Amino acid sequence: MSIEAGNQAPDFQLPDADGNIHRLKDYAGKIVVLYFYPKDDTPGCTKEACTFRDLSADFEKLDVVVLGVSPDSAEDHEAFSKKFNLPFPLLSDPEKEVMTAYGAYGEKMMYGKIKIGVIRSTTVIGPDGKVLKHWKKVPKAETHPEKVLEFISGLA
Repeated sequence: MSIEAGNQAPDFQLPDADGNIHRLKDYAGKIVVLYFYPKDDTPGCTKEACTFRDLSADFEKLDVVVLGVSPDSAEDHEAFSKKFNLPFPLLSDPEKEVMTAYGAYGEKMMYGKIKIGVIRSTTVIGPDGKVLKHWKKVPKAETHPEKVLEFISGLA
């Protein structure tokens, strides 16, 4: 399945830090920002999460749901979320199945070498479950949430 604007977004079913299961269909009628990141409490991932946090009121005004996804455990997500007061769920994908479906896991270039791992990326899903925008690779983690908000604000 190709993650491109206009295509149906892959369904997902992932737990958050409290063990609650989140499914794409749970958010029917809302815009969903599904952002994928490599690891809790690392410099780039922290900057990205904190910028999403700082913009959370703006996303809420637009009735947008923000969900972070990484392979980290529920315990890691809970600690990371509490440490940085994150107001949105972090979902655990230890088997990397959802990440793979969204093109967020696979070959990537790191320090001049090809590695297999989590690819920092974001998908914006419309109220009808179709992809509105897909960033296959996020170039600057700390400013990316602003680009996402700008894109969504331009939809109105």
